[in-house]
Amino acid sequence: MKFNTWRILPVLAALVAGLAVASVGSAQTLTGEELYNQRTCFTCHGKDGKTPILPSYPLIAGQNFEYVLQQMKDIKSGARSNANSPSMQGIMHLVNDDEMKLLAEYISKLPR
Repeated sequence: MKFNTWRILPVLAALVAGLAVASVGSAQTLTGEELYNQRTCFTCHGKDGKTPILPSYPLIAGQNFEYVLQQMKDIKSGARSNANSPSMQGIMHLVNDDEMKLLAEYISKLPR
C-alpha cells in the first residue's frame, strides 16, 4: 500500500484548523479566577489581591469593577503611566477586552 501525502494534507489542515478553534473557544470559557492565575496577576498582587510583592503595588481586592477595568484599559493603551506601568504593560498585551471584564469582575468580588 502506497502512502499518498497529497490525500492526507486536507485532513491535516482541517485538524489544525479545528485545534485552533478549540484553543480560542477554551480561552473564552476561562473564569476570572483562572485568568488571574493564568496571566500571573497573583505574582505581583498576591493570590488574594491584597498581598502585593512590593509596597508600591496596589491592593486590588474588592476594588470597584469599573475602576479596575478602566485601569487595565489605561495601562494597556499607555494612558496610565507610572513607575509600575511597564511591568503591567508586559502582561496586559496578553489580555483582550472580554478577559479584562472577567478579571475586573473577579477582582471586584475578592474580599478586602
